[in-house]
Amino acid sequence: MLRQIHSFAGLISALLLIVIGLTGAVLSTTPVLDRLATSMPAGVSVAELAGRVARHYPGAEQIQRTASGTIIVYYSTGDISGVDRVDPSSGKAIAPYAPPAYARWFKELHRSLLLDTPGSAAVGITALLMLLVSSSGLFLLVKRVGGWRQLARPLHGNRSQRWHAAVARLALAGLLLSALTGSYMSAATFALISDGSQDEPDIPAATSGGAPLPAARLPALLATRLEDLRELSFPLAGDRSAVYTLRTRQGDAYVDQSSGALLAFRAHSNVREAFELIYQLHTGEGLWWLGLALGLSALGAPWLALTGIVVWWQRLRAKPRIANNCAPASADTVILVGSENNSSWGFARVLHEALRQAGQRVHTAPMNQFSSRYASARQLFILTATYGDGDAPASATHFLANLAGMAPKHAASYAVLGFGDRQFPTFCQFAQEVDAAMAARGWRRLIELAMIDRQSPQEFARWGSKLGTLLGHELVLEYAPEHPHTHTLQLRERIAYGEEEHDPTVVLRFIAAPLPATAGWLASRLVPHRLPRFEAGDLAGIMAPGSSMPRFYSLASGSSDGVLEICVRKQPGGLCSSYLYDLLPGASIEAFVQPNPQFRPALGKAPVILIGAGTGIGPLAGFIRNNTGKHPMYLYWGGRPPASDFLYEPELRNYLADRRLTQLHTAFSRVENGVRVQTRLMEDADHMRRLIADDGQVLVCGSRAMAASVRQALDQILAPLKLDVAALRDKGRYREDVF
Repeated sequence: MLRQIHSFAGLISALLLIVIGLTGAVLSTTPVLDRLATSMPAGVSVAELAGRVARHYPGAEQIQRTASGTIIVYYSTGDISGVDRVDPSSGKAIAPYAPPAYARWFKELHRSLLLDTPGSAAVGITALLMLLVSSSGLFLLVKRVGGWRQLARPLHGNRSQRWHAAVARLALAGLLLSALTGSYMSAATFALISDGSQDEPDIPAATSGGAPLPAARLPALLATRLEDLRELSFPLAGDRSAVYTLRTRQGDAYVDQSSGALLAFRAHSNVREAFELIYQLHTGEGLWWLGLALGLSALGAPWLALTGIVVWWQRLRAKPRIANNCAPASADTVILVGSENNSSWGFARVLHEALRQAGQRVHTAPMNQFSSRYASARQLFILTATYGDGDAPASATHFLANLAGMAPKHAASYAVLGFGDRQFPTFCQFAQEVDAAMAARGWRRLIELAMIDRQSPQEFARWGSKLGTLLGHELVLEYAPEHPHTHTLQLRERIAYGEEEHDPTVVLRFIAAPLPATAGWLASRLVPHRLPRFEAGDLAGIMAPGSSMPRFYSLASGSSDGVLEICVRKQPGGLCSSYLYDLLPGASIEAFVQPNPQFRPALGKAPVILIGAGTGIGPLAGFIRNNTGKHPMYLYWGGRPPASDFLYEPELRNYLADRRLTQLHTAFSRVENGVRVQTRLMEDADHMRRLIADDGQVLVCGSRAMAASVRQALDQILAPLKLDVAALRDKGRYREDVF
């Protein structure tokens, strides 16, 4: 529901948010420019300023001080009148005062869309919608990243989603403040709430009537600081009954022009002071630094509106469309889907069609529609993502409540397939809760809970193969999600290891493939000859000829290195690994880059502990290569025989020599008394504890089995510190890229 509210309010107000955001950003420069043009002397009283002005402007009628400190004098001498900006240190004119026309135009556009009262009403409604969009967006962002403490963690999703969330993270505080204060001011404009305005003090019935004193000698003005001044109006010349009108930050007063006494004073009410504070917080007047921050936030509003529309349109296009969807009552197989952004529906669609081809009557629906309608169902498949900090996704928020109200079907069996990201501490938590709740209610489990990391098509296919075996027929689940535009890469260098082994390894370094000679000059300008942008730890998606699913390889280089580098082990029967291993320099491939921002060394000087085995060394070597600041970096890596399988050995020796790598600890398994990498960690337990206590970060890359052993070893090592891997993961200090 929160997402629907956010989208609805955002779509309605998108155009006005763009206008108000851009005009707000322009207006935010005014306090900054005013402050830069203003020199405010310290310790000056209003009396001193009035005396200086009177010397240069005998016909001065009024002195105003803006919130930014600019001093303005209105004067009239004979037939000559005008308005000047003056220097408060001397009272001399600086220049005629005339706010630029563009500023007035932008202010009117921002406040009323140039439409007077109807426009002001539209702006007020937009401010309320902006408040709704900003507050709902904040809660959605918190849920998305897994809690308030995780707000700074890397973002996931497609490019539009990441950019939308990234800008929101930077601009939300300013937008919330602008929306809240703008809503208050609009309500005050239409008298829906009080702005604290009050009548002037009662005009004194009598004055001293004596000869006027110079303004510089009047006690009431001498007691008033210049920084408190709002406005000082001079009495009419020759009228001894006239008085000075003094408006200050604290209130309004009348001052006798002869005695300089304060004849009457009315302090501002608390309501008025609150309104003026809110006005200052909204405009930045008098707080130029806040105005600048609000202006930068306001620039985010158009971006958020446009990317929000793109995300909404992408979600609309991705809404599930299931062909040949059987009626619920007659279905013998039901697939229920829990999804936040519709990504799980693509997998459900593939499963639906595979089961239908196997002769089953299949009905697919959101998990929220789970009910007793499925009278004929013998099998129930639940495919669900987890949202935020272990919550149910949008299409599954009512599932557990519906389940609690239903009696189990003992003749039916169920299977749960979870989708998530192992970098989150609540990986597939909702799927685990659903599986446990089904079992607790007495439903019969068909197959153990399976959990898929980052929507891996390979893991989905393996799950389908196991499921097909249980069902008694082959079940081929080939899911090919949409992928980014591919780039043509040419193999420049090939370094082979362990060629005598059954499963050898090769390091491949690609460059951007040159355009064919027939492409011509124009094509070479329109299609630059360069690599896409990426960093070590990102993923390269490569699809072997004859395969419909890409295979992802962790990148061992950044685009600034001039090559796209991967480390590939030839797997028995592996289509893509065999294809890549057999490539020779000069050959070309098609590949795309998938960002993997959650797998990065943290910035700063804290030690980084790199742990890997086999080809998992690829991105770790890339991190070391880019450690040009020579911060503490320790590598624990496990390989097979060192004579033939010491991956990156020359590079690692060089990195040790130039201090990009602080220490190297190797573990080789296929030697006499061979050991694995987790053994090296245990042997170095005291050092590991010191590094972790020094805010060290751990990055692990390699097989799932290796990663599980490493987690177990680290839990034992960290126990004396009353820490474990889960606690480090929660703090963003333990990250994995496993396969």
